[in-house]
Amino acid sequence: MQKPMTGVRVLEVAQFTFVPSAGAVLADWGADVVKIENPVTGDAQRGLVSVQGRSATAPGVSFAPTIEAPNRGKRSVGLSLALNESRPVFEELVRRSDVFLTNHLPQARAKLRIDLDEIRRINPAIIYVAGSGFGSEGPDSETGAHDVTAFWARAGSAEGVTPVDSEVPTGMPAGGFGDNIGGITIAGAVAAALYGRQTTGQTSVIDVSLLAVGAWANQFSVNLAMLYGCPLPKIDIRTQAPGNPLTGAYRCSDGRYIQLSMLQPTRYWAPLCRLFGLFGAADDERFGSLESLAAHADEAMRLISGAIGTRTFDECKRLLNSFGGQWAPVQDAWEVANDESLIANGRIADVVDVHGIKRKLVANPVKFDEADAQLTRAPMFAEHTDEVLRELGLDDLDLVELKIEGAIT
Repeated sequence: MQKPMTGVRVLEVAQFTFVPSAGAVLADWGADVVKIENPVTGDAQRGLVSVQGRSATAPGVSFAPTIEAPNRGKRSVGLSLALNESRPVFEELVRRSDVFLTNHLPQARAKLRIDLDEIRRINPAIIYVAGSGFGSEGPDSETGAHDVTAFWARAGSAEGVTPVDSEVPTGMPAGGFGDNIGGITIAGAVAAALYGRQTTGQTSVIDVSLLAVGAWANQFSVNLAMLYGCPLPKIDIRTQAPGNPLTGAYRCSDGRYIQLSMLQPTRYWAPLCRLFGLFGAADDERFGSLESLAAHADEAMRLISGAIGTRTFDECKRLLNSFGGQWAPVQDAWEVANDESLIANGRIADVVDVHGIKRKLVANPVKFDEADAQLTRAPMFAEHTDEVLRELGLDDLDLVELKIEGAIT
């Protein structure tokens, strides 16, 4: 398979997950991604020991998914952007790049001389990408953010999934939840900008904020609120479409859940009833039309709940696997990691760590040419400094001098 981004060179000055995850996707797609890290501290995410109360890695294991996932496939260069001695090296990297990725705030970009005007002065054709919390315009353009603030809380998802009687808002289901959605959004924007540059000769400035990604993800509710001109009524039972008993989560006898989502209930009502032995209900006129089914939805829900509730999770899965309606098991993270469909489609992929041990990571969701994902581990801190700088024409004496000056690691 020819990876579509082969030949594209990306320069990344970013940390944590949001923008680096975009670099990882571009690397998955074939781009040569060079990650600039602070020569002393590196990417701040390397220092995280826990995420949402869970350890960043397993005891005694150096492989940390919090670093591997958003940085796989890249080359790491330890380079000080604050020192004049390193500036020629940095500018040469900019000249040789097609895309520049950053998530530094505007003031920091100006201080480090990596703002749009400075980067474009060095390379007028480069595609400039800024990932932010709240966008490049408006009162919060200089305000820092993480996905839990901009994507989850401010964009409406936290409020939307929090029950009325809850004392605290519901938290995100996973670390980097909005960051990873935002990262692949940036990767798609970069692909579009590269195509546009090729066809028109004009380059682009890309601005993607976590707030905008969160509003996009939550747009069904936001759009309705704008249509009604007021806040939406609070719905406590969000898994069930009102009047449709063939939507929502139902509890099995062993405590597991099955999620139904059959948006054409009259099409599936009779076959599902017969599948679960509810033969009388299958032909009951109370459930024969959309109007009558909605009018008797509570009774219909009780029938479905009783049929599923007297069977185990595995029994329900076996029955529903022979059925054409839309449903899914409610799975935990370990079950997702072992999901047959993800594995069959190559979306759970192998990666060999720095010690030569085979590990696994979730692949990005885009599959090209029916090929499985081919992942390469994330770089160790500053692992490729000498390699990348030698490609620029520096020799051993140059490298030693820069190291003595503290410009590189």
